[in-house]
Amino acid sequence: MGDINADSKDGFTDGFRDGFMNDFADDFIVLDGVEKVFQVRRRAGLLRRERREVRAVDGISFRVPRGEMVGYIGPNGAGKSTTIKMLTGILVPSGGRLRVAGIDPSRERTRLARRIGVVFGQRTTLWWDLPLRDSYALVRRMYRIPDARYRQNLDRCVELLDLGPLLDVPVRQLSLGQRMRGDIAAALLHDPEVLYLDEPTIGLDVVSKAKVREFLREVNAEQGTTVLLTTHDLTDIEQLCKRVMVIDHGRLVYDGGLEGLHAVGESERTLVVDLERELPPIEIPGSRTVRVEGPRQWLAFPAGSSAAPIVAAVADGYPLVDLSVREPDIEDVIAKMLYPAGSVPGAEAAVEAEREPDAEGAAEGEGEAEQEGKSARPSADPV
Repeated sequence: MGDINADSKDGFTDGFRDGFMNDFADDFIVLDGVEKVFQVRRRAGLLRRERREVRAVDGISFRVPRGEMVGYIGPNGAGKSTTIKMLTGILVPSGGRLRVAGIDPSRERTRLARRIGVVFGQRTTLWWDLPLRDSYALVRRMYRIPDARYRQNLDRCVELLDLGPLLDVPVRQLSLGQRMRGDIAAALLHDPEVLYLDEPTIGLDVVSKAKVREFLREVNAEQGTTVLLTTHDLTDIEQLCKRVMVIDHGRLVYDGGLEGLHAVGESERTLVVDLERELPPIEIPGSRTVRVEGPRQWLAFPAGSSAAPIVAAVADGYPLVDLSVREPDIEDVIAKMLYPAGSVPGAEAAVEAEREPDAEGAAEGEGEAEQEGKSARPSADPV
């Protein structure tokens, strides 16, 4: 009877809880019809204000199995950050059901905080005036990480993320890229079961990006950490994730593999041909010449088609010097999927800019949870 009463206090019946918990046999993150509606005030005149509803997330449903790395992408204002904030308990869903490891994030933030790691690219979790070493020591105390485990995790992060020369440098003196590496290490010191990454490679140079990607691959492979990645650097998605979810207008418009994304977006591969001399545009069935610059020509063909027949035809009929095949740019693929021929991306972007309000002042009714969203620094909840 004690368990039944506890369930009643949480607003769940036994049947609902039992049925819902069965969903977690294989799935670590579960969203079912999740919505988030903001009440936004807008000045309609000199003395008059009007209110309207902005549906930042509109009935999203998906499941992420334990240990999977998933890309979560879309245009600005599509609802990505709002989703992450609901998954961490910063925002409370307006509707639907959401669980992470069987936990309701908004009801049990303290319990969930021990099991998740979060990196917001634009907001550091580190203490501005302290060196990295001291920030990490505070994280250890907050999460009560055993000394041996803390030293092992810190040494590993320092080595793989090249943080050794930065440990005694105050955070305010770090570059954006250095700070990002420091944030990623801080998020992983307590061995979280799930890691939410919002623009984790922002501000990083090519070498640093490669180190971060390799580090994330190792963490996922060795520890089975579930990773949900949002980014505008779609190379991150291509190199880290086999599964991609695309969100637009607050709705999930694609959930599948990268190959399927190319098919949906009707993407094209490009054959770059270097000839001995300048010639008229190459004409080969199954391809089209999209660009000519002197002896170099670019031929586009469907991404799902083999390049072999086109390569053979070029080699057989033209004075070939060199050639290469370029894979479709994923940004172009997504643009074609979201903005079909005849639409106006600029106008869509203007609308999207209003869809996902900034937590700092645009929305009403979020109370304390919304105020907590203004800083990604860990609270003392885990303690």
